[in-house]
Amino acid sequence: MTNPTPERNKTQYAFNLTLAAVSSQVGCLTLVIIVGALLGGLWLDNAFGTRPMFTILLLVFSVPVTVVAMLWVVRKATSKIKPVPKENSHFQEEA
Repeated sequence: MTNPTPERNKTQYAFNLTLAAVSSQVGCLTLVIIVGALLGGLWLDNAFGTRPMFTILLLVFSVPVTVVAMLWVVRKATSKIKPVPKENSHFQEEA
């Protein structure tokens, strides 16, 4: 019912930017891992003459590597986020 304070808007804006940055980092990291597995698998298949074997193996193994990397990035980013102190609840009840 009341309009949020400008300080609260700035905090929400900063939090949204943090979420966007973490999301883009995770997306880029996922892309790099999968493309690396694909190119590495194709290169190994070409070098050893085993067409689909290394490509499929590296792509399958890139899935858990990607999940672990995503969790690591998200945990690292969330550990740096500091909680916002809550406003005085008594003041909010009177308003």
